[in-house]
Amino acid sequence: MAGGPNDRAREVTVVRVRGASGRRVPDLLAVEEPLEIRIHQAGTRAAEGERNVAVTMRTPGNDFELAAGFLYNEGFIRGSGDLADVSYCPREDNVVRAALACDSSHIAARGADARGEQLPASSSCGVCGKDSIAAVLATIPEPPARGGAATGPAVDVAVLHGLPDELRRHQRTFAQTGGLHAAAWFDAGGGLRLLREDIGRHNALDKLVGHALLAGVLPLGDAVVLFSGRTGFELVQKAACAGIRFLAAVGAPSSLACELAAELDITLVGFLRDGRCNIYTGADRVTGVG
Repeated sequence: MAGGPNDRAREVTVVRVRGASGRRVPDLLAVEEPLEIRIHQAGTRAAEGERNVAVTMRTPGNDFELAAGFLYNEGFIRGSGDLADVSYCPREDNVVRAALACDSSHIAARGADARGEQLPASSSCGVCGKDSIAAVLATIPEPPARGGAATGPAVDVAVLHGLPDELRRHQRTFAQTGGLHAAAWFDAGGGLRLLREDIGRHNALDKLVGHALLAGVLPLGDAVVLFSGRTGFELVQKAACAGIRFLAAVGAPSSLACELAAELDITLVGFLRDGRCNIYTGADRVTGVG
């Protein structure tokens, strides 16, 4: 399974002003387009039982990973074995269809509102479209047992400080546009395993998780995941679903993100830049701090 066209930046003409002087020059913008995600039962005709489950605003590229990650993180599927195929719908732009190998009767109503219509999601918020607090909390894993063995990677603080520069070196579309978020998967030694960019921070993480799902390497218990911006509740929620135990970001976390990370024993690091950082939860996984 592979993604579609990699049309992530689009040229426009702008008036660039310096002081009181302006001139018309070409510029590049990050592309934002809707992606509709549909599900249907494998082995049936597409028109039979097909259901729209979401429309998300995203940057094109790695669309199959995005759909797979979204379906996994939102509880539509439990693993790669539940997903028979992902494909673009013929003659329909920006529509991805996921064929479910599992019995889909138990999830037929998920993602639909009272009118049977799909719920939209913006490019900035992973919980947009949820119709109740219970729906937001439904996919959060159970907290680990108290006193259990520690899990997740231990990362030396010197390695941690080097991750933002490595992230920036590989943010190719961000370098062109300045308009994309990134989620990067590192190992405990600072080696970059995967990076995904998107105009939506939660989409970038869904793409990363979707890649791991399709590759059959979930859960990501040994991963160190770095975000290019802030860390909100929805990112901790999605990371927890994928088994990620170590999250870092160059920006700030929210209060609810910290509360959830503490409850789920996830290391949460913020303001990771310029040789500095704040460790909000799970400080025992960061070594070398005096």
